[in-house]
Amino acid sequence: MNGYLNESNFLMVEEGFTTRDLLENLLGELCQESDQQAFFVADLGDIVKKHLRFLKALPRVKPYFPVRCNGSEGVIRLLAELGAGFACANKAEMTQVQGIGVPADRIFYSSPCKQVAHIRYAATHGVRLMAFDNEVELSKVARSHPRARMLLGITADSIPSAHPSMAFGTTLKSCRHLLETAKEQAVEVVGISFHLGSRGLEPQAWAQAVATAQLVFDMGTELGHHMHLLDIGGGFPGTEDARAPLEEIAAGINSALDLYFPEGSGVDIVARPGRYYVTSAFTLAVSITALEEIPTEQPGSDGRCDSRMCPLLMAPMVPSAASCSTAPAPGLGCTSDPRAVFVPQRPCPEQPWHSSSLRGPPGPAEDRIADGLELPQLHVGDWLVFGNMGAYSMPRSPLLTAGHQAQVTYAMSRMAWKAVQLFQGKPPQTEDDRESLCTPLSCGWEMAETLCVTPVFAPAGII
Repeated sequence: MNGYLNESNFLMVEEGFTTRDLLENLLGELCQESDQQAFFVADLGDIVKKHLRFLKALPRVKPYFPVRCNGSEGVIRLLAELGAGFACANKAEMTQVQGIGVPADRIFYSSPCKQVAHIRYAATHGVRLMAFDNEVELSKVARSHPRARMLLGITADSIPSAHPSMAFGTTLKSCRHLLETAKEQAVEVVGISFHLGSRGLEPQAWAQAVATAQLVFDMGTELGHHMHLLDIGGGFPGTEDARAPLEEIAAGINSALDLYFPEGSGVDIVARPGRYYVTSAFTLAVSITALEEIPTEQPGSDGRCDSRMCPLLMAPMVPSAASCSTAPAPGLGCTSDPRAVFVPQRPCPEQPWHSSSLRGPPGPAEDRIADGLELPQLHVGDWLVFGNMGAYSMPRSPLLTAGHQAQVTYAMSRMAWKAVQLFQGKPPQTEDDRESLCTPLSCGWEMAETLCVTPVFAPAGII
């Protein structure tokens, strides 16, 4: 064990114990309190399974997790224990990761736009791997961190950006000039970085991007740079309902790597999967603190408009700016029969459903969460549960009161913890290894969801 994570950092659960079970236990405890804060439940076992799956699908690629995607302590400690690297965007993230003992050679200062003070911090603390895509960044690094090892960020998009000044990554025609400038300023360029984002789901995107990177590698080698590192960025799907599963995307990546950077070429490959690791691992529970029924005009069967009542729900300690003050009104505490509402994706015919709106913290952007939601009749004190909330929701979510940091309860099954201890982030290599992970409920690569939640209400725009 590396010592980044131990059993005191999470709740150990038995196989078959689900997210819903854990949520109901926590809600029962919260009902004894007057302050019903929203909270997250995080299944660390889900992240373990994702990590092993990633290593199996992309055996040549080392993952560097972007801390800004989810900087919660449990996630950082687990991924450090699994041997992942970390892509940090600023000094605070580098400090956080190094604060638990992660060595500098597992940190990539990935921001293409860096403050000089943060560059100096990286230099002082031994973080050498960095990225650039223009002369200004190159000059800052040359002055403040002469021992940096730089990756030249390129754009792999063949379609010109509508706002080129806001697009990160330089064009192919600018690469030679930047590589020459780096040589003149004695800055060490060691490779290429790109990020496809949503384009990673397109069949030809990876082949195009890797081919472009190979051209720039040749330029750098010709100019005397020791080119040996390729960063293929992120964009991997975080949920099972994605348009293309990880294995399908990985097949395209592996094919492109084998063609342009085959094994034995001396090139190491890294990636920055963020959403992939954490999206499905986190579930958010929020309580309804206020409710208002608003008449709305809807067409009747005869073509005329009827006035109907549309519920307006105010959730997780966040009274609506339009209808209540910042303090909950008397009587809006925990009900004697609180309910965690796991709303199915399709309305159940045996109960009435209502077109509803959900509001969050008061504010110009955060107040409106979703409109036109089909929900059952809810009451103050009920809880709404949102799945797939692990990416870019920590420590604050649009559903949380401004400034409030939601508590996170981390859980992991004994099976997942055993995998962490046995394989230290490496996939099982033999049948004996796989057999050692087998239980009546889960086995090896087909490890069952240890904390799986039934389909839940998740408004568009939240995930």
